[in-house]
Order: sequence, then structure tokens, then C-alpha cells
Amino acid sequence: MDIPVKFSRFGRVAVVAAVAAVALTSCAANEGGATATSAAASDLKGSLAGSGASSQGSAQEAWVAAFQTANPDVTINYSPDGSGAGRKAFIAGGVQFAGSDSALSDEELSSTFAACAADTKAIDLPVYISPIAVIFNVEGVDELNLDAATIAKIFAGQITSWDDPAIVALNPEAKLPSTPITAVHRSDDSGTTKNFADYLNKNAPDVWTAEPADTFPFQSGEGAKGTSGVVDTVKGGTGTIGYADASKAGDLGVAKIKVGEEFVEYSAEGAAAVVEGSPLVEGREANDIAIKLDRETTDATHYPIVLVSYLIACQEYADPKVADLVKAYAGYIASDEGQEEAAKSAGAAPLSADLAKKVQDAIASIK
Repeated sequence: MDIPVKFSRFGRVAVVAAVAAVALTSCAANEGGATATSAAASDLKGSLAGSGASSQGSAQEAWVAAFQTANPDVTINYSPDGSGAGRKAFIAGGVQFAGSDSALSDEELSSTFAACAADTKAIDLPVYISPIAVIFNVEGVDELNLDAATIAKIFAGQITSWDDPAIVALNPEAKLPSTPITAVHRSDDSGTTKNFADYLNKNAPDVWTAEPADTFPFQSGEGAKGTSGVVDTVKGGTGTIGYADASKAGDLGVAKIKVGEEFVEYSAEGAAAVVEGSPLVEGREANDIAIKLDRETTDATHYPIVLVSYLIACQEYADPKVADLVKAYAGYIASDEGQEEAAKSAGAAPLSADLAKKVQDAIASIK
């Protein structure tokens, strides 16, 4: 399915000018990571198809609308089918780019990428940073404190009632009911699941013994497809808890997470701080910017349940016309204007100046 394009929120001349400039040229990034801008009209034509992370859904909707406004002869469709489905479709050549909350694995990088030039590989471009919210719907409970071990036990099926002593100990002032817990997880292959599981595995390894993966590892709880499926199931249930991109939390309760000795609310700033302090994955190609997130921070200004969502593209495309379109679209997404749009439409944290410069340099290398 395609995300509908909404043009009404994109009247700013600055955005249109910036997109047009990126579409025409690969502009060098300045010291702040932004691209140079121009009011020149774009002559790009063609269509692109992308698939992947549902967490990127709102941002992709906004990016597509702005880009198509500036480039009326370009059509972009993004289907939020989940990170795993997006990567598989991209590897098979069914789409020209993928959105993914997980970088390509070593096994995937050893694949043959159908849309890429012979003997070339794909690259991971971080374009979307967002906290993952632990959402809940429990009658009479407006605030909830949780630590990693307790969250892990809930989703592994070891804690099954809201008045369990472990939850009570973290919330001594709350009136917790004896309602059974329904823990809602993603039923599809999901990078959000992998990031959530990575946090639990790093901080509660005795409970969350499974290696982080796109597939939810336990038989407990209830599965729902996509971010919207998890949110709807939590909202429509009783005594429910789930995990989702924070931009989709809506009016549901959101737990505070224990970081060090404090309970921390999610924030774009806290998520960005974790990314800023995290190293790149070792052993990757120069333009493959996969990030190894620091989940074990004890700094209460950080929010460690964070995802970095990537735009996955070919380093070199078999079709140069496709390369031009992907390069222009990715350049807009990673520009200051594109990042501001994601912050406005989806509550994402903009890339830091240093990371934006790395990403723009990598995009400039696409051929």
C-alpha cells in the first residue's frame, strides 16, 4: 500500500527551493551538515518505489510530499511493510530503496542486490532517529516507572499481572490493579523489535537471553502487524503494554525508563544524545554508516531505547537514472530541511552536524 501524499503542510518556499537544489546537484555539505540551496527549477523525471520500516511512515509521507511538490515529474511510493520486508524487497530488486530500523546484516551484505550494478553492494544511510516508547493502557494508571529487567520479564511472559511485586516496587504510589498483562509485540519482522530486544538483551541478559533479531523471540503475549497494529491493539485492549515508535504513542500512557538511578521520559533530545555518543559498526565499507548504539548508558540525559532508521540504497545502481533519483531524494531527506520536516511531522531527532556531514558525503558517492 502507498502512503497518501498530503501537500497542504508544505507551502514553505525554503523547503521547495532546498529540494529543487538537491534534485539538480549533489551539493557539498557545509560545516553544519546542510546542503547549499537554490531556487532553480528541477528537471528530474521518473518514479521510485521504496518499502520498509513503518516507524518511518509519517516522515516518509512528509518527505515524499515535499519532494514531489518541488519535482512534479517525479513519483515516489513508500510502502510501510516493516523493516525485514523492505530489506528483502530491496535485495530482490522489487524496490529501489528500503527503509529499515536495522542496518543490513553481514549475511545480507553478502547477497547479490538486484538493483545494484554487478559486483557492488548496498549502503546504510541513517536518516531518522527516534525514541521507542513503551506504551500501556491500564485502568487507573496514568504514570508508570519500569526498568529493563521488569520490561524483559513482562514481554518474556514471566510477569503476568499488573500488581506483580516487581512492578509495585518501582511504582509505590500507584494503584496497580490485579488485571492480567497482555504484552503486545510485532508479529512481522521488525527493526523496532530488534532495537527493543537489543536494549533488553544488553541490560537484562539473564532474562532476555535471545539474540536481538527482527523476529520477536517468545511465544508469550499477542502479536500485531506494524507500528499501527501494535498501537491499535494496546489502545483497544485492557491491561495492555507494547512498544512502538514514539511518534505513534498518541494519548496512550508511556512508561518512564530507569537510566542510572533516575526514571527518564522519552525525548528526541535523549535519543539523539545516545546516537551522538555511539560508535560506527566496525568492518563496513567507507560509505556504509551503520551505528552500534550504546544501550547501557547510565546518563539520565540519554534515552537508550532508541532506533536509528536507515535509508538503504545501492552504492552504484545498474540504472544511472535510478541513481540520480535516489541520490536527489536521499539528499533532501538528510538535508536540514528534510530533517526539520521529520522533526515536525514525526517527532524525530535531527541528525547531528557531524553525522549529517557523513551521510551527505556518502549520498554524494552514489552512482
